[in-house]
Amino acid sequence: MGVYVVSVDAEEWFGEGEDGWGDVASALNAELGRRGLPAYDSVPEETEFVRGSGQAFEEKLIPSMDGFDALCRARLSREETETVCGWTVMVPPSLDEGIWLPVESAYTESTMVAGAPQVLVIAEKLAAAVDLPAEVPMMCDNLDLTTWFRDGAAKELAAVRPGAWSDDLDTASYVALHLRAAQHSIRRGCPIVYS
Repeated sequence: MGVYVVSVDAEEWFGEGEDGWGDVASALNAELGRRGLPAYDSVPEETEFVRGSGQAFEEKLIPSMDGFDALCRARLSREETETVCGWTVMVPPSLDEGIWLPVESAYTESTMVAGAPQVLVIAEKLAAAVDLPAEVPMMCDNLDLTTWFRDGAAKELAAVRPGAWSDDLDTASYVALHLRAAQHSIRRGCPIVYS
């Protein structure tokens, strides 16, 4: 068990019931329409799992987020911190501000939807602040980031190339998670959710 950050395909996004996000999809499209923005309807279908293909995103939240929260408070404005830390659902369309929906999700009584382009800009700022290395996995379809940071590869790299990123690997892992999640959402055109 635990909390995961995962990509959602069309069947899940428009689906009803316990595993579906249809209530969020409908409420989001209604709010986008109210703001004069186009509906978000072009969600990709599920594809067959192929490790390293970049067609799916799945990472587990394991370490404490205290260091990441402190980094955000030190480096970001309050609005930026709310955008990068406060979303429940991230979608590929650009949103000038987070959209609060009166729809309950797995962990909250309401749902905050953030635009992946806005999250990406902030995550890139954090990645630059910690000098995140290029070796951090790009395609994160099956706990690749979680494994890289937890199972030794990050520690091995830190031993030969230490830097700000290696001062707190838990913080670096959350910077990488937000960066790669936003990149995936934009590249695949899919929502990313906490599950």
